[in-house]
Amino acid sequence: MTDPVSANCTFCRIIRGDVASDSVFEDELFLAFLDHRPLFPGHCLLVPKEHYSTMNDLPTRLTGPLFAKAQLLARAVEQGLWAEGTFIAINNRVSQSVPHLHIHIVPRRKKDGLKGFFWPRQSYRDHEHLASVQKTLRETIAQLNP
Repeated sequence: MTDPVSANCTFCRIIRGDVASDSVFEDELFLAFLDHRPLFPGHCLLVPKEHYSTMNDLPTRLTGPLFAKAQLLARAVEQGLWAEGTFIAINNRVSQSVPHLHIHIVPRRKKDGLKGFFWPRQSYRDHEHLASVQKTLRETIAQLNP
């Protein structure tokens, strides 16, 4: 039986396969997929498969593994997409559009226009562009995560 909290959670529905996503990584504990409204192409969301609303709710035993996967994704975004760096963020309640813990991993380049906390969202040029970024990240993650 599905937990009532997770029954309507968008990310839980993605994890269950009820809602489509463009995944780039999955293991027994976590799922990462491309944000459908990215700051820049390659903007990923990393979520635990179990429903935790905020970082404060995450059991300590999962903190290390969660950040190890965030580190893996950051490396993949930088290496695979030739990004100069990454922006990594977690919102707890305020500005958290989906109340399921998620980490944003965003590719960054000098003079990319991202300033402060005003983040204009960009779309992929088309589905082929999205699929290309998805494929690149999957391949890079596979190389970095033997």
